Amino acid sequence: MFHGMAENDSDCRAVLQMIRTTIEEHCPPGVLMSEEQVNGHYGPTLLDEAEALSVAIVATVERLSFDGMTKPPAPSIKP
Repeated sequence: MFHGMAENDSDCRAVLQMIRTTIEEHCPPGVLMSEEQVNGHYGPTLLDEAEALSVAIVATVERLSFDGMTKPPAPSIKP
């Protein structure tokens, strides 16, 4: 029933690590907690890491917004 679950877990971890590395290399310092801080603040699961990455992305966008105004969501690109 759970065949392939470990592979999916491994793939998810690899993807989240790639996103973490990109944020660490290209976003302002301090927007992303360390992995240890994430475990303590959010929890140890993959979804907890994903939540921390999402918070870091939003923090980056807010820091890079020039006028300080809230931006509306981007329009859907679905046809």
